[in-house]
Amino acid sequence: MKLSPQDIKKQEFKKSFRGFDKEEVQAFLEKLADDIDELLKENESLKKELENANENLAEYRKLEKNIQDTLAKAQESSSRSIESAKKQANLVIQVAELKAQRILEKAKESANEVRNAIIQLREEKLTIISKLKAVINSQAHLLEMKVENALKEDEPAKTIEKSSKVNIDVDDIADKL
Repeated sequence: MKLSPQDIKKQEFKKSFRGFDKEEVQAFLEKLADDIDELLKENESLKKELENANENLAEYRKLEKNIQDTLAKAQESSSRSIESAKKQANLVIQVAELKAQRILEKAKESANEVRNAIIQLREEKLTIISKLKAVINSQAHLLEMKVENALKEDEPAKTIEKSSKVNIDVDDIADKL
């Protein structure tokens, strides 16, 4: 059974012939009751403080758990963002490399087309020059024949030194073209 300060104050003892001094016992019991009352109040106060501390501790633990969860989520999100950025960077690099490769291929194709066009133009030039030489030669031959015919018709009796050939340098004409 627990004793309260009231129990101590109301406690009565049997009287004996040679017992303790009643006033001294009563004063001691009063002091003891006051001390126990003070201890009980202090105990109650400490219990309330402990309860408040436990409540605060529980809140702090919840806060700590929330912070740890948030930090873990932030780290996970950061890792995902970094990984996503790396993937996007790699994709951009691959696309750029493909575009660069296509540009190089087109440039090579264009260079080949230009080269082929130059070769074709040179061949056409040679063909045209050959045809021109043939035309000039045939025209020169026709001219020579006309000059000879004209000389024969105009002065058959005179003995003039004939130049039976017209001096035409076909290669010189073709080179000038």
